[in-house]
Amino acid sequence: MGSESTTGLSADTPHRVVVLALDGVYPFELGIPSRVFGAAGDLYEVLTCSVDGGPVRTNSDFSVTVEHGPEALRTADTVVLPPFDTAQVTRELRTEVTDALAAVPPGTRIVSICTGAFVLAAAGLLDGRPATTHWALANVFRSWFPQVDLDPDVLFVDDGDLLTSAGAASGVDVCLHLVRKDHGTAVANQVARACVVPPWRDGGQAQYIVQPVPGRDSSGTWATRQWALENLHEPLTLRELADHARMSLRTFARRFNEEVGMSPGRWLIQQRVDHARQLLESTDLAVDDIAGQVGFATGTSLRQHLHAAIGVSPLAYRRTFRGTLSPST
Repeated sequence: MGSESTTGLSADTPHRVVVLALDGVYPFELGIPSRVFGAAGDLYEVLTCSVDGGPVRTNSDFSVTVEHGPEALRTADTVVLPPFDTAQVTRELRTEVTDALAAVPPGTRIVSICTGAFVLAAAGLLDGRPATTHWALANVFRSWFPQVDLDPDVLFVDDGDLLTSAGAASGVDVCLHLVRKDHGTAVANQVARACVVPPWRDGGQAQYIVQPVPGRDSSGTWATRQWALENLHEPLTLRELADHARMSLRTFARRFNEEVGMSPGRWLIQQRVDHARQLLESTDLAVDDIAGQVGFATGTSLRQHLHAAIGVSPLAYRRTFRGTLSPST
């Protein structure tokens, strides 16, 4: 595709968005472009097509009938690729998908949601460019498409004529971003209100990722890690951890890194942040109190580490996952 975006914006002609539905499409995400861009009134026109003009199987127990075939892609100002079932994700594109993409005129703006990025990458459109996809698929994506500069921590990436977004609701984020880019903040805010969604979400995918703890059978430092988790409220120096494991400092640090994939200090910070997230979600404790319970010296320290880890403040995180706030936050 070309290096510049053709927005097709005009006072008289609505910007045409064509959504390409592939087999196994997720119904929720399939409807996002129509819902978001449709809320902007006559500024946009949204069409939905398939690779052959026929019905499309969803990943649920029903199929959808679309009104258009791949010829609609030739008239698009923006093309959106919603996600499809991960069982359908492959390195190689089916011929009919390749042919459909070939109908997209150079310079057309292309947007993917979640697994839609795999289609763009397989077509070579993301080579040497920044992109994102659902965090749970990041490792597979990297192994298949190492030539793509993948960032799995963000909600979406805008690289001009190519935009990629993460899973599910991030499709709303990227579509609102395009409305804001095309028509300004006031229109985007109006659309967000009509859809009853926030006009902008802080942070990225990192706040939705659960970091598992390596299991008992994978290491010899398991007992020390369990002990540390039970005593996160204590300072817990490297010497104390090594003594608990009955190892020298050097041996403990080496074994720990081999088994967990990070240093003991970095792991401790991660566990403190994860525990703080749980308390922010499940209690009304003040930030300073949570900091003390998870081993951070001050509430300021907790705020700094939480923001470094997931890109949001304790207040924003609690608002996202609880929906209610107490005066002590």
